[in-house]
Amino acid sequence: MAKTTPACPGLPADPRLSGFPPVLPGNARILLLGSFPGVASLAQGQYYAHPRNQFWRLLGACLGCDLASLPYAQRVAEVARRRVGIWDVVAECRRVGSLDSAVTEASVNPLARYLREHAPALERIGFNGGLSWKLGRHLADHGYAVYRLPSSSPAAAMYSFEQKLARWRPLFEF
Repeated sequence: MAKTTPACPGLPADPRLSGFPPVLPGNARILLLGSFPGVASLAQGQYYAHPRNQFWRLLGACLGCDLASLPYAQRVAEVARRRVGIWDVVAECRRVGSLDSAVTEASVNPLARYLREHAPALERIGFNGGLSWKLGRHLADHGYAVYRLPSSSPAAAMYSFEQKLARWRPLFEF
């Protein structure tokens, strides 16, 4: 019998989870790479769906628009219009909850190959948090400028919004 978690009787404790396809316009110049969607994002089928995650607010401040107030489809369209992509380093994994520290058996997306083929204008990659940085920083070896960003997650409370924004902004300064 499968090991179950007390919070969800009858469900496997560590099911194999699959992430989302990239939001990546062919003319993207900037890519934001997270680690893997959290529980709220997986449930809603949307990147950064948790209401306390600061991703959309941070990205909107960097782009000079209020992304957080837009419906998800409009957010994604506006980001793509501004030549910014969104994806995750991990394609599949096992994890209970939303913390990166709980990720096991991670399969990494074929980042370098995919980006060369689908986003030839890409110049800069921002890593949203420590796990994405750990698993993806090798992209610097492929000619991309890489930026380690403080996580937008509500679990990353060591930085204020303003401190995070100060670290995110240089990614968008050309």
